[in-house]
Amino acid sequence: MRALLGDRDARLVIGGQTVSAFGDSALWLVAAVWVQQLTGSVSLAGLTFFFLSLPAVLAPLAGWAVDRLPRRPLLVAGNLVSAALVLLLLLVRDADDVWLVWLVMTGYGCSAVLLGAGSSALLPDVVPAPLLGRANALARSLREGLRIVAPAVGTGLFAVLGAGAVAVLDAVTFVLAAAALLALRVQESPREAPAAHPLRSLGAGFHHLATTTALRRTTVALGLVLLVVGFLESAGFALIVEGLHRPAAFVGVTQAAQGVGAVIGGVLAIGLLPRIGETALTAVGGVGLGLGCACWALPASVPGALGGAVLLGAALPWLIIGAETLVQLRTPRALLGRAFGAVEVASSVPQTVSIAVGAGLVAAVPYGWVVAAVAVVCAATGLWLLRGRERPVPLPA
Repeated sequence: MRALLGDRDARLVIGGQTVSAFGDSALWLVAAVWVQQLTGSVSLAGLTFFFLSLPAVLAPLAGWAVDRLPRRPLLVAGNLVSAALVLLLLLVRDADDVWLVWLVMTGYGCSAVLLGAGSSALLPDVVPAPLLGRANALARSLREGLRIVAPAVGTGLFAVLGAGAVAVLDAVTFVLAAAALLALRVQESPREAPAAHPLRSLGAGFHHLATTTALRRTTVALGLVLLVVGFLESAGFALIVEGLHRPAAFVGVTQAAQGVGAVIGGVLAIGLLPRIGETALTAVGGVGLGLGCACWALPASVPGALGGAVLLGAALPWLIIGAETLVQLRTPRALLGRAFGAVEVASSVPQTVSIAVGAGLVAAVPYGWVVAAVAVVCAATGLWLLRGRERPVPLPA
């Protein structure tokens, strides 16, 4: 960790991502609250998150752009365009302008896909391979920590100064992230020559994941877990309202507990990953999610709900950090953007489907059964991945 923090470029990359993540977390919740305030409709507010997540289907195109264009200039331009995009929210005045909020959030989703793939692909050029896992874990723990405070800062600023102030704050964080990238002293890896078959080039990330055993197993495990984890969005509310007999607003308490767990999980991953390896960390994340769900499947109690939330929060970063680091280490540099685009599709599509299916399941069967099913799938998937893992190569401290 000392070597990582002593690296100027690593600090710039992680610091820029962290600052930008703060702006993201501050704005996303405010945008939905703002739509609800303008229209009086909860369902229209929910559509805000739909427009934000919809561009995930474009991840392969974003990955292709990341692999064909110089990555640092692309990320700088992406951050600056995103800053200009969110400032369009200053034009929103009343309910007739809600379409503009949705337009901005759709563009924001496109930006998130591009910047996410680009940042993950650039990191191996900045951080030596032995430190990649630690860098991912540190960045994740910082982002998760900000998720605890950023929404409160955003909604507080919204209440006092309005949504325009939150948009300006977010734009500033994009500019700061671009400045951090401009300050880098990094030699980018060579890019791939134009392919004779564009469609084959576009699908190269999926092909790489499918033909590399460790990546195939990890991607399948990630997809299986996320295919059921979305059930918890509805089951969590049912646990609070039906199980604990508390108002729905109590979800803020469980989310805070999950945020604390995420910070703890990110910090623990810094030490765990070099010892057990990327695949094992992903597998332990699946088992941890199963244990967290098991706490929610027990007879409802506040300690059980909060304990399960902490476990869920800690385990999810292990799942993501392990998979992300494995992709970075097992993928040629020229293919990293498309590989991460493929991973984005393989994870976001199952999660989106599971959120919709989970809402129907919780309405039809007791939430405890749903949570128990999630626990079994997550734990079984983690154990399957753990059983077939490759032994890690010890990394230098």
